[in-house]
Amino acid sequence: MCGVIEWSIIYMKIFLIYLLLMNIAGFAAMGIDKCKAKAHAWRIPEKTLFGLSLLGGSAGTWAGMYAFRHKTKHWYFVKGMPLIFFIHVVIACVISVSYTHLTLPTNSLV
Repeated sequence: MCGVIEWSIIYMKIFLIYLLLMNIAGFAAMGIDKCKAKAHAWRIPEKTLFGLSLLGGSAGTWAGMYAFRHKTKHWYFVKGMPLIFFIHVVIACVISVSYTHLTLPTNSLV
């Protein structure tokens, strides 16, 4: 049983690194798109920005919206990014509770 817990910790660390990278990518994408918008250059498609958010970068994308003042007048970004973030938080809470119940030792000595 000890091996299962060790592997789950490794998987959790990999997943957290993935989330960190996705949030950095979402934040950077908002900044890059804002810069390109000012220069009237090729833009990052909105579906890509939402895709980064849906794939785990919701906090970074949402933060990038306000850090760069980008897409803040589009209702689907203003409502959609917080909604995606909220859904991710709920999923994280459910996984956390499930993970805690799986890894807590039982005290039955029967």
